[in-house]
Amino acid sequence: MSDSTLNPERTNRGVQELQREELTMDRPVVEQQNQAVHYHAANGVQCPFCGVVNEPDAMFCASCGQPLGKMSCPNCGAEIDPDADFCEVCHHYIRTDVCSFCGAHLSGQEAFCPECGNPRGGIMCPVCHTLNDFSFCKQCGTALTEEARQLMAELQMTPEYKEMQALARELEELEMSLPYTSEKDIVRDQMNRQLRERVLKLLAQDKGSTAPIVEKPSKRISKEELEAKKNIRAQRLTELLEKMAQVPQPQPAKVRNYAMACKPQGVRLAWECNFKHALHSSPCGCAKPQMGGKWIILGKNSRQEIKDDI
Repeated sequence: MSDSTLNPERTNRGVQELQREELTMDRPVVEQQNQAVHYHAANGVQCPFCGVVNEPDAMFCASCGQPLGKMSCPNCGAEIDPDADFCEVCHHYIRTDVCSFCGAHLSGQEAFCPECGNPRGGIMCPVCHTLNDFSFCKQCGTALTEEARQLMAELQMTPEYKEMQALARELEELEMSLPYTSEKDIVRDQMNRQLRERVLKLLAQDKGSTAPIVEKPSKRISKEELEAKKNIRAQRLTELLEKMAQVPQPQPAKVRNYAMACKPQGVRLAWECNFKHALHSSPCGCAKPQMGGKWIILGKNSRQEIKDDI
């Protein structure tokens, strides 16, 4: 007869010890599983298209099938983000399934966008003759499509744009102004005004005119006054540009079109993107304008570096 039959208590003790051993053996497995879950959440690759977290070494999203990580530009082979639509190395639009002018979906075979009707090969600017993939000329800013012209007309009617344009013109005039730099400049300017007045009086006498000579006030001011005027206008213009900054949104074409349409003319600006916080001559040269951005004032003698997007 076995010991287990003779001693039931010993048998129960053996069963309990066996259960404890099984639990002890299962615990590392559970811990490993939990660690794997935490590692996957912390180190997994999030899909930029649908947001699903994939395995760290996954090349394509398990949910939507889109590529993960870096890709290569089909034109020059440079490394680019999977959701970029423009290569900042060779300056080419690289998406074949999205219209660069309006953002509509393309099957890949159309010569013209079925939504906006614009050619997939680009539009030649009638002003500077630059070939463009987008609705506004990247060289001179001319609106190239009917939608772009309508958007520009709408934005130019807003109070913010009108004030921005007025400030830009004032800044342009101030940049062209020649300030007093010394006492000699002031004396010379006074002498020039007096000479003008004498010449006008002599001409009036020759013509027999008795009309009074209208004195033309000098617009020249000191260098300090000129800089103060420029700073006041530049600060207000910066506030308006901040107010009209483009927030992130899914369609890059919408961001490019809005930014180009609300750009004031007459002042040197650069587009600061939210993608890399780089300075572009326009959002047409940003690989991911869908992340948003804004125009910033560079000024006449600014040394800030602008990426060559043309």
